[in-house]
Formats: sequence, structure tokens, C-alpha cells
Amino acid sequence: MALEKKTQFPLFSKILNGGIAGIVGVSIVYPIDLVKTRLQNQNSSTGEKQYKNMLDCFKKSYRASGYLGMYRGSAVNILLVTPEKAIKLTANDAFRYVLLNKQGKLTLPREMIAGGTAGLCQTVITTPMELLKIKMQLSAQQSTSGPRTSALRLATDLISSQGLRGLYRGCLSTIMRDVSFSIIYFPLFAHLKALGSNQQGTDLVTCEAPFYWSFISGCAAGGFAAVAVNPIDVVKTRLQAQGQSKEVPGGGKGTPGPSSVLMKPHSQSRDPHKLAFLNASGEAKGGGGVARSLHQPSGIPAAEIPRYHGIGDAVMKIMSEEGYRAFFKGGGCRVLVIAPLFGIAQTVYYLGVGEYLLGVNTSK
Repeated sequence: MALEKKTQFPLFSKILNGGIAGIVGVSIVYPIDLVKTRLQNQNSSTGEKQYKNMLDCFKKSYRASGYLGMYRGSAVNILLVTPEKAIKLTANDAFRYVLLNKQGKLTLPREMIAGGTAGLCQTVITTPMELLKIKMQLSAQQSTSGPRTSALRLATDLISSQGLRGLYRGCLSTIMRDVSFSIIYFPLFAHLKALGSNQQGTDLVTCEAPFYWSFISGCAAGGFAAVAVNPIDVVKTRLQAQGQSKEVPGGGKGTPGPSSVLMKPHSQSRDPHKLAFLNASGEAKGGGGVARSLHQPSGIPAAEIPRYHGIGDAVMKIMSEEGYRAFFKGGGCRVLVIAPLFGIAQTVYYLGVGEYLLGVNTSK
């Protein structure tokens, strides 16, 4: 098909489709995403695991917080997923449109470039969205009573103390994850979708296929890509969760999570220069005094001392302390989140909800 036969790219309807797809998808799969985050942030080298597996984590989280607690942090995710999904899905279609060759076809390398560039564009929204979501999800572990910090308050505190840079902690790992995911997902989805199409080549950007095949293709491609990039997602979660502490099975805040190595003052000691180390159960051991990290400079609150100093350091520490299996923590949950999320997104695209609402004529 010749290049001059291109039709106008329906930008606004694509943006609307992406936003609707994101809201519907996140509303359905968010509780599973919460379980995934808590599993990935669990450091198995510190002693007894708080969660044995995905089902155990879901049961304990539901028992502690109830139904509404499973949606802890969902407001910021639902709010920001509209522009995030709109950017991701629309950018991919737009770049595929631009990268068509003279015959109106896309080569595999160009498909990967289009997908990767779309993934890069979305990180402007994804990074702060994921950071706030993770902190909200993990904060619910620390206390089931008393006032809880809102996403707005959390964002305000980060900006006031660290500037806008505070909202982009873990930006590089987010870029690595989203670009890699999109390079795999979008070409794979397009080729799977083509297998169920009887009209291959009639559309300059994507072929037409039954809505159920679009859903199946989106689920399959999303699930495969999710597993492939899960190690990067684990590293990203650990970096963005810096400063959060875990709750011991007994109930109170105790054993520090994988994001920080902390010590606390021994309540019986009067010597302010002695340090009290936390044992596996979260109790002070070996003296007391001012709470410090092993590498904590004076004047810096212990809760803010990072355990991981960049992607490379996080990879080395996770591997040496927990083994390679730690990079696949939450993998099952991630598949259960991503697969239906993108299946729903592609179904919304097929149904043309955005075109219908905007009154766009989609007839060929």
C-alpha cells in the first residue's frame, strides 16, 4: 500500500481510548498490584518471611485492611493512569504510523523502535505515579490504625524537601523497565493480532481482528513481556520504596524492610553513644542510644538512609543476599495485573469508545 494513501491519524480519539482503557483496567486489577508490590519489597534474607506466597499475602493484606484497604493508593494511580496509558498507547500508534515504509509496511526493527519510544514517553508520568503508589501501598503495612498520609501530602513533602527530583526517584530503572516492556509487548501484540485477522494489510497502522482476539493477544503479549522485565521491576520497586519499613508478623513496626538498614535506641540505656542493633524480631540488641545506620552521617534521620545506592548496587545486593529467585518475586502477580490490563486496553481500542464519544467516523 502506497504511502500517499495514508489517512489522517485520529489523535484525540486514540488519547481518549487510552485513558478509558487505563481507568477500567486499573480499577479491576489494582488489588493484585498491591500484593505484587508487597511481595517484591520483601527481603527474604532478614529472617522469617512475612508473606509465604501470593495467596498468603492477599489473605493477610485483606485481613488487616479490609476490602477498601486493598485499594490503598489507587486514587493517585487511577488519576495518573489516564495520561499514562493515553501517552503509551497513542505514542505507539503514532510512531508506527510515522515509521511506515513506502509500501505502507513496518519492519520488525521499526516496530521495536516505535514501541520503545512510546515506553520512553510514558515515563514522564509513570515514574511519579509508581513512586507515590508504592509508598502508599507499603505505608498501609506499617499501621492499620491512626491517620494515614494522603498521596497529595506525600507528594507535597517530597517536593518541599527534594524538589521535583524527589518525585522521580528510580527514574532510570523505570525507563529501563518501560522501554524494555514496550519493545517486547507492542511488536508481539501486533503479530499475535495478525494471526486472527482476515484483513491483513488493509490498515496502514494495525490490522483488524475480532475484539475477542484483540483481548487474547493483549493478554498473551502483556503476560510474556511482564515476566521478561520482572527483574527490572523488582529493582525499581526496591529503589522507590527507600525509607519504608516492614511490619513484623507480631503486629508492630520492627524489622526494617529491604529499603533500609536501621538501628534504634535501647530503651534501658542511658549512654547516648552506644548503638542498639535490631535483631530478626525487631528488638534492640547490644546496647542503646542514638539510632543510626551503619553508614549514616550524623544529622540525617535514620528512616531516610537508603539501603540501595543506584541500580547496580541494588542488583548486586539482591543477588548476594537473596539469590536470583528474588528478581522474580511478584512475577505471578505482575502477570495477573499486566495481562488483563493490556487485554482490556486493546479491547477498548477495538470497540472504538473514543471514536464513538467524539463522533468520529471509523468506516473504511
